[in-house]
Amino acid sequence: MSISRHHSFWGSLSPLGGLMGISLLVMASARLSWAITIAGCLFWVYGLTAFSFAFLLSVGKKIIPEKGRSAIYSCLAAFFGSVYLFLFWLLCPFAALETFMLMLLVPLFCAQTGFADDGTADQTSANKNSKVNIDVFDSVSDSVSGAASLAVLIIAFSILREPLSYCLLSFPGTAQGMVTIMYFKSNSFFPIGVFASSAGALLLLGYCICLYQYGKGKLLGRI
Repeated sequence: MSISRHHSFWGSLSPLGGLMGISLLVMASARLSWAITIAGCLFWVYGLTAFSFAFLLSVGKKIIPEKGRSAIYSCLAAFFGSVYLFLFWLLCPFAALETFMLMLLVPLFCAQTGFADDGTADQTSANKNSKVNIDVFDSVSDSVSGAASLAVLIIAFSILREPLSYCLLSFPGTAQGMVTIMYFKSNSFFPIGVFASSAGALLLLGYCICLYQYGKGKLLGRI
């Protein structure tokens, strides 16, 4: 299975191109500590789910029906998402409570990536008479690359957004759920509290996307 037809960062179905996962991007980027937590959850859920699903297909293709693979993939994503939430709750309960709803969304985004459907389609087109073994390494690398692109976007946007909203940068940990790692001097213009809300985040995100599209168009025009 390959996702070269929609590159995980530049393609039309990427977080930048098609705005997949924009709700998670807006909500998780409010704090850098939240962004780091959700980035770890993305890597954990996407990587382990893809590895487990590819492994099950390679050893039990006759057991897993083709029409039910999407449901099995969704169950695996929900399971690994629950494991990550439980482990993170053991390490830092307050931080887990702050990002509880956000971590519940990660398996949903993982399940809608179409990994199971694409894998079945690729098998059918490659050999109509026999099933082709899925390369576990390619499957996991494709899934992790998609998680990495969204995780990098969330962290980068949070580094820009949190100082504009709260004049600080935070990191997950301590009994309060987060620790402040950097302060910024506040004045009449800074911070701009509107960016703390989802509406302000969408305004800032729209401005960043416009700059990205403009720069991308200029770069492609020169090539």
